[in-house]
Amino acid sequence: LLPAACRCSANFCLVSPSSTVNMKLLIATALAGSACAFAPAQQGARVASSLNAEKSKALPFLNRPALLDGSMAGDVGFDPLGLSEIDEVGIDLYWMREAELKHSRVAMLAVAGILQVEIFGPAPGCEAATAKCQMDAFWQLWNSHPQYVAFALIMITTIEMISGIAATTGRETGDRAPGDFGLDPLGFGKGDPAKFERLKAQEVANGRLAMWAAAGLLVQGCTTHQGGIENLMNSLSDNAF
Repeated sequence: LLPAACRCSANFCLVSPSSTVNMKLLIATALAGSACAFAPAQQGARVASSLNAEKSKALPFLNRPALLDGSMAGDVGFDPLGLSEIDEVGIDLYWMREAELKHSRVAMLAVAGILQVEIFGPAPGCEAATAKCQMDAFWQLWNSHPQYVAFALIMITTIEMISGIAATTGRETGDRAPGDFGLDPLGFGKGDPAKFERLKAQEVANGRLAMWAAAGLLVQGCTTHQGGIENLMNSLSDNAF
């Protein structure tokens, strides 16, 4: 028996428009039900995966960046900008690590040099740089002995070329760790491995602190034209804190 909506002849069957609409609604409902049956499971899996992901030690409310697995000294998973995942413009995690270590070491030398000159005075041959503020002392030296500054720039350029070649080669071959120039005159690397790893972590921690310190000395020197220690003593005496 056929529904009243269907009228059959000898060779074909005519279906009324209302029957066609009902069939389409039935098929759409079945497909929607099937999709809904799978969607919650997939969404739940994503949520569970996000909750189970390892959290950053530095930022516990964020997931640990994939490449920061703690194998590098000083790595605590701090990368809120996602810089460790950059790999499209010739810069990758290796290059970033090389730059961090280089700037850390330069900053530690810079802070020590700024404070040493402010406390003990200029080095021999640089007597013209009498200002306590080392930013002003630089221009005093430039005006009296520009050849010193030119020589320093030549040396910096040479060092940058050598370190750049080392970093590029090490990144391509994988035979060199970032920042490793084999400079270990005291033989720390030949002793206890655990102690050596601790020393590497301390180098990174002190280097990061020194970068902030160097930036502070430069900014306060350019704004107050006072030395770092001089500026600190004035702040304490004026109760500026």
